[in-house]
Amino acid sequence: MYSKTKLLRAILCVLPGLYLCAPARAQLQVNAQLRTRTEFRNGQGAPLAKGADAAFFTSQRTRLGLLYNAYRLKLGLTVQDARVWGQDASTINRTTTADNNGLMLHEAWAEIQLTDTIIKTSALTLKIGRQELVYDDQRLLGNLDWLQQARRHDAALLKYESAAWKLHAGVAFNQNKENAAGTVYNNTPAGNNAGNTNGGAIYKSLQFLYAGRQWANGSASWLLLADQFNKFHYDTTGTVITKTYDKGVWNRVTTGFYFNNSFQQLNVTAAAYYQLGKTNAGQTLRAGMVNLAAAWQFSKKLSLTAGFDYTSGGVSGSGNSKAFDPLYGTPHKFWGFMDYFYAVNGFGNTGLQDYFLKLKWKASARGVLGLDVHQFNSVAAVADPTKPGASNKNFGQELDVIYNYTITPQIGIEAGYSHFFTTSTLAAAKNITNAKGGADWAYLMVNIKPAFLFK
Repeated sequence: MYSKTKLLRAILCVLPGLYLCAPARAQLQVNAQLRTRTEFRNGQGAPLAKGADAAFFTSQRTRLGLLYNAYRLKLGLTVQDARVWGQDASTINRTTTADNNGLMLHEAWAEIQLTDTIIKTSALTLKIGRQELVYDDQRLLGNLDWLQQARRHDAALLKYESAAWKLHAGVAFNQNKENAAGTVYNNTPAGNNAGNTNGGAIYKSLQFLYAGRQWANGSASWLLLADQFNKFHYDTTGTVITKTYDKGVWNRVTTGFYFNNSFQQLNVTAAAYYQLGKTNAGQTLRAGMVNLAAAWQFSKKLSLTAGFDYTSGGVSGSGNSKAFDPLYGTPHKFWGFMDYFYAVNGFGNTGLQDYFLKLKWKASARGVLGLDVHQFNSVAAVADPTKPGASNKNFGQELDVIYNYTITPQIGIEAGYSHFFTTSTLAAAKNITNAKGGADWAYLMVNIKPAFLFK
């Protein structure tokens, strides 16, 4: 905690100095965020067992950031604290363990322009440090902003960009500390947050190529991403099972295409990805994902989106995994607001079929109402615990109601209610015995984001 306190004090001291010493053409933008979210959880993420009580709490994200923009240089820095109200005692310094300490450095990066600024039509830049990776609709690479702690990567990113094209190459290599020898990596470091969108471990290393083309009414892109996971095995001594990390890595490759275009009142989004190599547990992998959505704009105030998502699942006859992993994206945006799928709470390797309708109505100049309906099915059959020898694929239906109200450009309020009509198949996939017959979740979020620009 002491080191993090010193970090925060140092940043607060550096801010005035950056501004006073900045060249005449430099700009310094200071931004802040205070976001509270009060939640009622009665089966959010997974059905509750009968007799279990609902949860109620308030979490808060507090951020202080700066963006320094000078000749051929940008510098970004964001300090973040994410915690639950009451997590710390109110009359002493701290009682929270180090693993639960929410104060951290969310972003710390520098972006250097490698080409001369006299070239106005394109730019080649190098961005290094802790940063968010956000691409396309954030299905595979996103900042997971819904979670209070969000997501970031320690990486280097080479970017070529013009008015129409984006060509990016990124690399990352993780280690737990400054080792004297070897590069074995414990990919479940201290903390409560999963490394990927399916509750899995973080990668040891990552490389990706991204090519995107934009035009007046849409865009298309291609992604090739490889991530490696440190090999491990389990040692058993009596009844104690220990996970031991070994030399070497398991390599996984994901590649595919994304497309988005507006045809007057109709907007179409489509994507297809293929995954191969090894899972983070060393199992041979052959998997895929396909999604298609069409949104019709009835008027300036009303739109309706219909679509489906398909992620493969199950095991092949030869024992290979067919379970697609949607990497490091933003699952809350796609597979229901109750985060039953591809979030921290897993659902086995069954794969997912999601058929959805999403209605959006601009109720006023400041208010927007959303209504989403999902039908979830597994891809691979799940044994029905209520009927021995039988199987089922119906996970159930989810209903999400969301209302956003903008008080000012810097102050917003969001409220939501969701209900999941669960099934015994879903409870079995979630490994919940004696589960309740339904699930509810409600929240109220206040988001305050002031920003100041110094020239």
